[in-house]
Amino acid sequence: MTSTGDEATDLTPRRWLAELAERERPLLFLAAFAGVMAGGFTILQMALLAWFLAQLLVANAGLDALWPVLFGLVMVILLRAVAQWVQEVSALEASLRIRRRARAQLLDHLAMLGPVRLAGRHSASLANQLVEQVEALDGYFARFVPQMRLAVAIPLLILGVVVWLDWLAAVFLLISAPLIPLFMALVGMGAERLNRDQFAAVARLSSHFIDRVRGITTLQLFGRTAEATREVQYAADHYRRLSMRTLRLAFLSSAALEFFASVAIAVVAIYVGFGLLGYITYGPSTELTLFTGLLVLLLAPEFFQPLRSLSQHYHDRAAALGAAEGMVSLLAMPVDPQRLPGAETPPTPPGVLVSLASATLTYPGRGAILGPLDLTVRPGDILVVTGASGAGKSSLLQLLAGFVDPARGRRCVTPGLRFAWMDQRPLLIQGSLADNLRLSAPDVADEAMQAALERAGLAELLAVLPEGLATSLGERGVGLSGGQAQRLALARIFLSSAPLVLLDEPTAHLDADTEAAIIDALRELASEGRALVVATHHPALMRLANQRIDLGDVRIKETVID
Repeated sequence: MTSTGDEATDLTPRRWLAELAERERPLLFLAAFAGVMAGGFTILQMALLAWFLAQLLVANAGLDALWPVLFGLVMVILLRAVAQWVQEVSALEASLRIRRRARAQLLDHLAMLGPVRLAGRHSASLANQLVEQVEALDGYFARFVPQMRLAVAIPLLILGVVVWLDWLAAVFLLISAPLIPLFMALVGMGAERLNRDQFAAVARLSSHFIDRVRGITTLQLFGRTAEATREVQYAADHYRRLSMRTLRLAFLSSAALEFFASVAIAVVAIYVGFGLLGYITYGPSTELTLFTGLLVLLLAPEFFQPLRSLSQHYHDRAAALGAAEGMVSLLAMPVDPQRLPGAETPPTPPGVLVSLASATLTYPGRGAILGPLDLTVRPGDILVVTGASGAGKSSLLQLLAGFVDPARGRRCVTPGLRFAWMDQRPLLIQGSLADNLRLSAPDVADEAMQAALERAGLAELLAVLPEGLATSLGERGVGLSGGQAQRLALARIFLSSAPLVLLDEPTAHLDADTEAAIIDALRELASEGRALVVATHHPALMRLANQRIDLGDVRIKETVID
């Protein structure tokens, strides 16, 4: 599901959860049906047990005459266990499939939003939604949804049997039964809000912690590590207090529900006991026998058990709604219709990788920041984009990459076009040099990685590293200088087989000799038939171009360089 325009306002957490459950309705129905069968076997088990005791104590029957009842009791217990196993397996499989679908839906939506629209969301918060909040749906679909059906079907089934045995005992059960769902609803109003606050707190804690980890070097240089540690401790303690409030509410609600159920069972037990002793002569109490009275007494706890189980899993519902609210807010972020699956992309002319036709790019609150612009990129082109800082060079690269869409005009791209991207702050992950290089080519051999590093000007660095390609890097390339990190990202570009390469200031932070080596490597890339679009201020890179676009303050000038 992807929302565009006004459709985003129609998406609510309950509606989204219902839509997720819709496709797994057969499995959820099987879980509920198996639960009902288990409830039916429970009634039969209690009936056999009551009949066995009545025959043994009242009719003085011997064990040799009652062995068929014992055999039947054992078989019913086994069948009940099988039904409960089917219920658990079906519910867990449905929950697993739904969580997979929810996570895939979120990932697809993130891919369609692109990095520019997601710039305002912290990566730790997004990771928390994709992992913790999706996993919070497990209890809702695996336990609460099937139990909602069982909480209605099984008590009604038991109530029908008790009415047939003794209608006055059924009245006692019927009077006390509504108290449990009523109290659950009252508790749920607060539990849902607490779970929503708890998920927001853990998302903030994740973002806060990863920010401090990424800036640990700066904090150490300025002697602020102790203060940063205290801030993380305060955030963690806030999350602890929210978690304890949620647990207190859950335990309090469980205690109250157990109280109502225990009182109702006690009332039934008193009625059955006094009825069997002859102290109660009203209604059907005079017809009570040991079998009917014992069966009613055995069924009373089973009458409340589905409702008690539902109350135990009610916090799963509150947790799922709290998690779904954050995920729905992400899914409600509008996506340009051109980026939706199945949207038709204007075809490019033969031999053209990507082109812009009167394309204008606008940002909310800033108006048009780029365009109208016409350009064409073909295999082997080296297009250099120049202009003052803030003129829109990076925005043009984002437009060509499809990270943003033109407000007016068209962007035409070859179907299935792959591109390689490197911005001013290249992404480097915690891991080895090889791990970072394999981001662009997962199956690349060590020899190819060494050749790419040599083309990027890192041969001398690789030679002095004792562990070579296995050398570990910290988060965002800790352990490398700014220029070395940029050259490592360039080596990743060289390993990529993408026909379109987008580079934002690829020679920033480099000395003159390394810059000359990088320019030669880029020229070699173009000679392989790959198109390069480079945003730069450096004159040496400008001389490399066979096509140049100057983003002026007022209008765009295009110059073809021979």
